[in-house]
Amino acid sequence: MFCTPQPHLLSVCSLPAHSPSVPGAMHSLVFLCARRLLSHHPSARRALDLLPAELYPVLFQAAFLDGRTLALRDLVGMWPFPVLSFQQLLGHRSRYRDRHPLLGEKPSKLCVQAVILAVVAHLRQVLEEPCHGTSKRRCCLRVLDMTGLQDDDTDRGPERMSLWSGTVALAKACIEVSKHQSECLKRGSKRRKGPSGASAALQPIGVEVRADLFVNCTSYGILRDALQTGTASPLCLRCRDFHAEELSVASTVCLLESLEPTGVRRVDLRFNNLGLAGLCAILPHLARFTNLLSLKLPYSNIDVRRLVTGTDAGLQRLAMELGRLPCLKELNLGSSRLSGKLRQLLGDLQVPLESLELAFCYLLPSDLAFLSQSPHAPALKKLDLSGHNISENFLQPLQHLLEETSASLLHLDLMECQLTDARLEALLPALCRCSRLHCLGLFGNPLSTRGLQTLLGKTVVLPDLHLVVYPYPVDCYSQEPPQLPSASGWLFEDVVDEERFAAVSAKLRQMLVNSGRASAVWTTSLCRHSALDYFAL
Repeated sequence: MFCTPQPHLLSVCSLPAHSPSVPGAMHSLVFLCARRLLSHHPSARRALDLLPAELYPVLFQAAFLDGRTLALRDLVGMWPFPVLSFQQLLGHRSRYRDRHPLLGEKPSKLCVQAVILAVVAHLRQVLEEPCHGTSKRRCCLRVLDMTGLQDDDTDRGPERMSLWSGTVALAKACIEVSKHQSECLKRGSKRRKGPSGASAALQPIGVEVRADLFVNCTSYGILRDALQTGTASPLCLRCRDFHAEELSVASTVCLLESLEPTGVRRVDLRFNNLGLAGLCAILPHLARFTNLLSLKLPYSNIDVRRLVTGTDAGLQRLAMELGRLPCLKELNLGSSRLSGKLRQLLGDLQVPLESLELAFCYLLPSDLAFLSQSPHAPALKKLDLSGHNISENFLQPLQHLLEETSASLLHLDLMECQLTDARLEALLPALCRCSRLHCLGLFGNPLSTRGLQTLLGKTVVLPDLHLVVYPYPVDCYSQEPPQLPSASGWLFEDVVDEERFAAVSAKLRQMLVNSGRASAVWTTSLCRHSALDYFAL
């Protein structure tokens, strides 16, 4: 009924060749057979014992793609490998393009929940009776890797799994398994006599769940309880990227102290209104994360321009704590008022940064001068200086900084920088020296159609420039857009003349085609831009 393919066929055909959303998409023979088998769920369940382990990955892919939650639960309940990794099985978002076809735009909540429930059911069964099992194949799962599955995008329907809802689902699962373990121990159903005659509990082999976690004040309590079960629970939660929003200093410290330190690569604390004192209280708890690569602290309510007693001492302590992170490669201090203090903050770092986000930080030309002369400049792959007025005083140090980063820079953001055609043209020689540049963000600048055409014509020499997020041209506005005090004001799609803008877009597209750069993406959409990440560079 379902023949075993040769090994070489499995290696070639384990993944579908094209997106299922594309009409006429072609799939491998193995994938089509797996999909057909799973369409007959009762018989498929009985057949799992008879199928070789090598077919389980493609069966999982087909079940996930078609939303067959019952089949997913059966597959996970009999998973023949020690590791089940969503990224390995389903793929993940590529550098500047869409997600893997199997995942579609966003992961299905029902499918992800089915996998979690299957792991819980397996552990409950083992707790009830370790030697129980009617199937010939026992579940060998020891690690469920869900990292990279969700992001913190809140613009999704109820049928999709967000990072927040995924975190809550995993936390509830950990607590449920821990409670069931306690109940089993109380009933004495897992007790046996040890060598000394004492009664001892037979502990099941647990499952470690690796995930990216997102927590706010609503979900804080349940995540805290799940993390504090620790290794005592058969279902153990391990964090890779930790995101916390709108939490107090005490709550943030509590969660950080509950995380297993070795696996954490990113800590992202945003909208927490921590202030300089709050950050100085939290950062000492990051020193235990010896593999921490990324630290994001945007919107932390730091303003060095305030004449407040203790500000200089606080900055010194903050710089000292940053210097205690031996592997730090990415730092985001967006929306902090750091005027003239960049040298003080970054001077103690142990290794050069590869990603530095300083959007809306009210930097001075002296800050850019320091950065261009620092060890960070030749190592930077990502640089965000959005929200700064690139005036004559700012332009020269920026040119120098781009020259110093030209050999390494992949991603540059200069959004809402009040860049006019003349200022951009003056910046172009330095910009075109960044030969490895992949992404350029210029949204929100008052550029004209002519300025955009000049930009495109000059930057076609950059072979890897695949994504440019450009602003609506000033000559495409049907009326003067409102001016904001902290931005250029050229952000308002609702006052754009659609016909004129469509003509400009078509012209830019034709210029790309004529230049042999048809695959490059020039867009006003921030959706693609927001998907880019340091770890994807």
